[in-house]
Amino acid sequence: MENWNNIYSHFDPVAFNIFGISVHWYGIMYAIALLSAISIAHWIIKKDNLDIKKDVLDSYIWWVEIGVILGARFGYVLFYDLNTSYYLTHPWQIFNPFGADGTFIGISGMSYHGALAGFIIASFLWCKKNKISFWFMVDIAALSVPLAYTFGRIGNFINQELIGRTTDVSWGIYVEGVLRHPSALYEAFLEGILIFVILYCVRLKKQFDGQIGLLYVILYSIMRIIAEVFRQPDTQLGFLLGTTWLTMGMIISGVFAVLCSIFYILVYKKYKAN
Repeated sequence: MENWNNIYSHFDPVAFNIFGISVHWYGIMYAIALLSAISIAHWIIKKDNLDIKKDVLDSYIWWVEIGVILGARFGYVLFYDLNTSYYLTHPWQIFNPFGADGTFIGISGMSYHGALAGFIIASFLWCKKNKISFWFMVDIAALSVPLAYTFGRIGNFINQELIGRTTDVSWGIYVEGVLRHPSALYEAFLEGILIFVILYCVRLKKQFDGQIGLLYVILYSIMRIIAEVFRQPDTQLGFLLGTTWLTMGMIISGVFAVLCSIFYILVYKKYKAN
């Protein structure tokens, strides 16, 4: 257990270097997450015999991936970065991977909720362009994302970010000499594995298009709020509204949970009426 508690002191987040550029395990895990989501989508379509061709799905994946990347970065800039006004007046800097001295530092700062918003917009535009049901495609995506998302959170853990709050549990990990919850791994289980298992079972009793997609966002929001209890808030924001527990992640997750719950009720009533 001691080796686990001190894992950060003997694990290099950099997998290898190529041409002077450091390739982090974080990036590798996110690449695995993307490939996993694509593979799971194709598997679900084949397993459930869904009426969509491979080339059509691949086109959709490209659109939503661009939407996710743009949304994730813009979401972070809007909700979490303290230099929002600078980025809004210098938008070309949002995706600039080089520091002021010209060195490559990568692009840091991505927001899940921004990614979700980008995904929704990209999905809506693609579905309108291709005259395919938005809710049908969202359900496929909702089944494909959670398990793959697990790899993303593991990447956060390996990259020594999204650290947990202080604790005295035996499985805690030391971060700069302080024992903390491995909250990124909690999120990997709650937001990834657990949600996938629930949705995979629910899909067998699906009543209407959009049910899986809306349930995914509701479940993610609930799991994220639970995980935030163990996760240290972003340093630049801290706890909000003078509390010692409320975080930005909780607030945004709560908003998404309420909105999607309302949509779920409305779509369900429309289904029942027909």
